[in-house]
Amino acid sequence: MLSLHQLRVFLAVYEHGSLTAAAEELGYAQPSISEQVRSLERTLGVQLFRRVGRGVVPTGVADELRPHAERTVAAAEDARKAVQAVKQFETGTIRFGMFGIARLYGGAGLVADVLDRYPGVRVELIGQNSTEVQEDLRRGRLEAAMLLVGSVSGPGLKVTPVARDELVYISADPAHLATPVTAHRLSLATLVMSDTSWSSEDPTRVTIRNLLHETGRNPPSRVEVEDIETAVELVGMGYADSVIAKGAAEQLLPRLAPKAGWVSLRPRTYDTFAIVHRTDATLSPAATLMIELATKRIRAIADPVHRR
Repeated sequence: MLSLHQLRVFLAVYEHGSLTAAAEELGYAQPSISEQVRSLERTLGVQLFRRVGRGVVPTGVADELRPHAERTVAAAEDARKAVQAVKQFETGTIRFGMFGIARLYGGAGLVADVLDRYPGVRVELIGQNSTEVQEDLRRGRLEAAMLLVGSVSGPGLKVTPVARDELVYISADPAHLATPVTAHRLSLATLVMSDTSWSSEDPTRVTIRNLLHETGRNPPSRVEVEDIETAVELVGMGYADSVIAKGAAEQLLPRLAPKAGWVSLRPRTYDTFAIVHRTDATLSPAATLMIELATKRIRAIADPVHRR
């Protein structure tokens, strides 16, 4: 019966034109290589090589067999690699980058989605801010990430928008929520803002600065904090107002600031979320899975952005 081992021996003998050289390449004794060739010839009912001096010369049948043997051996190797990749996937580590508040769009749910499918994997969600996650992508420490589009800059990264979420004004004062907030009103507001360590690069702050540009005013926020939860709590206490993504407001206000509410900006303004990876990257099955699950999770809360 024809075997992969016989085909590998055949290809080695064909390439080297020598049973001895083929034996050295494959790590077998020369008599074993000779027996494999004879066995293959008996199975096929043909002569594959003629002895010439100390070497062998392929027959016309061997010339015909060679490309088929190469494809068969290559297909077997591809199958082995595919199985190995799945094995490593099911027991290895999945690392995926996310900006800070992306956890509010399904961080725990995303991990649960992965573990439900592959109980044996280890999951790492990396990043507190889009800027640092972007650097990890460039350096190859991450394969892919979910980031805010406005935070991605420079060459070498492929950006695929998948969803958008409206930026809203939150306040515990009903009078501040009576009508959409214009740039002029925003310039007069007392604000608490999160992500203070990345204040110059934070996409929400950049959006606010752009809105305020037309007013000629860009007053500093009254309070600076790192995490959005603290900012929302301070809004609920009445010390300041803030601007955050609507998806975050819908999740955090009932829990941390139940007396606060939100209203749109005028004009309506949006954050856009995107899948980002290196342009030259071939994504692993793990990265592909995380992209699929993260996109599904974020689109369940934010508005989908579909490719044209």
